Amino acid sequence: MAFLPPITTFAAALLLFLHTPLATSSPLNLTGDSLSPYEVLQGYNFPVGLLPQGVLKYDLDESTGRFHAYLEGSCSFSLEGSYQLKYKSTISGIISNNRLKNLSGISVKVLFLWLNIVEVVRDEDELEFSVGIASASFPIDNFYECPQCGCGLECVDSKGKVSKLRNKSSFSSI
Repeated sequence: MAFLPPITTFAAALLLFLHTPLATSSPLNLTGDSLSPYEVLQGYNFPVGLLPQGVLKYDLDESTGRFHAYLEGSCSFSLEGSYQLKYKSTISGIISNNRLKNLSGISVKVLFLWLNIVEVVRDEDELEFSVGIASASFPIDNFYECPQCGCGLECVDSKGKVSKLRNKSSFSSI
């Protein structure tokens, strides 16, 4: 079975001021409440587009990497008309440099089934998303923008411009 989403799922689009990932070999010093959840992602070498726009708050235990991100409510959208993603109001997991594991709160529709995304691993300029039984890899530049709940990355701005996600992926079964 092939897995088909960019996510965000934990999937892809938010900050207008953050369009490039932070290339660091180790996490930022994340103490204090001044960093946004998107900046925390970048501190662990991930792009901001793994989370949808509108994360209200987060908590992070730096000693274990255990985190929770909180949205106002559940969030769903389609990307490129074929990838359906759902975020629960609480997303959790364990974050470390180049790896998100034990994820909960993010799912992708594959054929007729909703599958939970359980891990995201960065390998150079690729992100590999795993649902346990299958995985899919996508170029990291697909995740430089955060998706918006309801419309994903194909949202019309005030000038009538529609942004589009470039879809380049490779699939593998585990």
